[in-house]
Amino acid sequence: MPRIPINQLIDDDEPIPTDRSSRRLGQSKPNHKSKRLAVHADSQESFNFTYHASRHERAWIERSLGNFYENRWIDDVLRLLKGGKEASVYLCAANPSTAVGESLAAKVYRPRMFRNLKNDHLYREGRANIDADGNEILDGGMQHAMDKRTTYGLELLHGSWIMHEYQTLQRLHAAGADVPAPYACGNNAILMEYFGDPGIPAPTLHTVELDAAEANRLFKRVLRNIALMLSQGRIHGDLSAYNILYREGEIKLIDFPQALHPDQNRNAYHIFERDITRVCEYFTRQGVAAKPSRIAAELWVAQGRSLRPDVHPRLLDDQDEAQEDEGR
Repeated sequence: MPRIPINQLIDDDEPIPTDRSSRRLGQSKPNHKSKRLAVHADSQESFNFTYHASRHERAWIERSLGNFYENRWIDDVLRLLKGGKEASVYLCAANPSTAVGESLAAKVYRPRMFRNLKNDHLYREGRANIDADGNEILDGGMQHAMDKRTTYGLELLHGSWIMHEYQTLQRLHAAGADVPAPYACGNNAILMEYFGDPGIPAPTLHTVELDAAEANRLFKRVLRNIALMLSQGRIHGDLSAYNILYREGEIKLIDFPQALHPDQNRNAYHIFERDITRVCEYFTRQGVAAKPSRIAAELWVAQGRSLRPDVHPRLLDDQDEAQEDEGR
C-alpha cells in the first residue's frame, strides 16, 4: 500500500511543528496564573477539609496542600480521585478568586516515589537538577549530596522531579498540548486543572472502548500531541493509554515527572519508540492499523533529527517493511 505521509496520518489541518516553530513556541510564557507558592507553615493548623482521611493521610494532606489553602487557591479537599503507589490525586474546591472554575485537582506525591523509581538514571541523564523555585542547582555541596544520595540529597532530588513535571506541564500547556493546565506548585504537590464531571473524574483511556471513527480520530490526536511534545524538547517517557484521560471525545495526557529531552539523553529514541508502541497497542485493539516502529521513525526525522545508528533505515521503507511482515 502507498505510504501515508506522517503529517496526514496525524491531522490534515494541524501540521507537525518543526524545530523552527519549536523555538518560537518555546518562547511562550507559562500560564499567567501559575506560580510557586510561598510557605506559611505557622498558619496551616486552620486548614480543615471535608475529605475523611486517616490520621496519617490527613497529616500528609495538610503538609502538602496547606500552602494552597493559605494562598487562597483552594477552600476544601473534597475527595480522593486516584490513589497510587506514586502519587494520589485529590479533588479540591477552588477559591472563587482564582477564576479557574469550581474544582481543581491536586497531585500529591508519595514521599519515597522517586527514591524507588526503577532506573531513574535513564530519565535524569542530560537533565539539570532544579530547586524548589525552578532554578538549576549549582551549589557544589547540594550536588554532592544528590550524587551520594544522602537523606538531604534524596530530598533535593525528590523536589527536582516534582518541579520538572510542573515546568514540563507549563511548557506543553503554553504550546497548546492536551495536558491539564498547571496552576501552582509547592511542598510536594502540583495544583492543576480538573478534568471530569462534577465529582466523577475522567477515566483513563485504557478503560474506554471506542468506535472505529473515534478511535482513528483520537489516534491522530495523540500522535499530534506526541509530535508537539517532541517539538518542545520533551518525550513523555511513560506514555500509554493508562496515562491519557478521556472525557466526551476529549483527552488529556498526564504524568510527566520522567519526561526527558530528545537531544540530551542517549536513551531518548528507545524511550520515544516505546511510548509510540504502547500507544499503538491500545489503538490496535480498537481497530486502528498502526506500525509503531515506522511511526516513531517518521515522527523523529520530521523534527529534523537523524535516526540513531541502531534504528534500521528500512523502518522508513514500506516495501521492505511489508516484506519483513510477510516473512514473520
